[in-house]
Amino acid sequence: MSKPMNAYTGFAKVYETFMDNIPYEEWTTYIKCMLTEYGVAQGSLLCELGCGTGSMTRRLAEAGYDMIGIDLSEEMLDIARYEHPECEQDILYLNQDMREFELYGTVAAVISLCDSMNYLISEEDLLQVFKLVNNYLDPGGYFIFDMKTEYHYEKLMGNRTIVDNREDCSLIWENFYDKEKQLNQYDITIYSKAEFEEEDEDEEDMPPLFERMEESHVQRAYTVDKIKELLEKAGLEFVAVYGDGTKEAPKPEDGRIYFVAKETYQENKYYE
Repeated sequence: MSKPMNAYTGFAKVYETFMDNIPYEEWTTYIKCMLTEYGVAQGSLLCELGCGTGSMTRRLAEAGYDMIGIDLSEEMLDIARYEHPECEQDILYLNQDMREFELYGTVAAVISLCDSMNYLISEEDLLQVFKLVNNYLDPGGYFIFDMKTEYHYEKLMGNRTIVDNREDCSLIWENFYDKEKQLNQYDITIYSKAEFEEEDEDEEDMPPLFERMEESHVQRAYTVDKIKELLEKAGLEFVAVYGDGTKEAPKPEDGRIYFVAKETYQENKYYE
């Protein structure tokens, strides 16, 4: 297994603030349609890999699925667990590395969204995750995941710098893409308003203090053929690949694509 993936640490604190443009409702509708099409009924047990702060996990739970959320970042999971009391459904959150994740039993479907699979920058790691998914799927269960494409990294992001200023925090997002290695690096600098445990009368007249946090994240672009190859090696059956938000084949200009794979029989797996 290659070196550990970068976990969301300081970025976790402001993640939901700066990711407020992500179309979670559209994604939820899209995933629900696919689950229905492939016979994964409401009430089924699902596992989300790379669940982050639980934005999709909560929505799928509210749609009637029993949810398990897995993420490497304890900071992101703390937000999922403790800062969303509006979610009335019981969700099991597990702080695990997806390359080594463990469940107590099998699930009807595994999903992974928001380019979590792109964080697996070695084929070895990606293959290992695919094998674990196959192991923890019900017989005939489905694996649905998205991936950002090379077009996204090279053409839509490229070597760009994005600055986003908010009232209590600011973000500088520097992007670098290595076409030869198919690796994309995000260098993120965050300025977040400092929080004090106790208010001091003198602090009211002082200008706000900001904390500076830095993180680097690396993702890899994979071709469709390479993903098909690794799914096959893991024992999963490739079912389909779709363009962003469609049920059609991907177009060259799609920045995000969706894969569907199916569990297949394994000799060392327990079947009731």
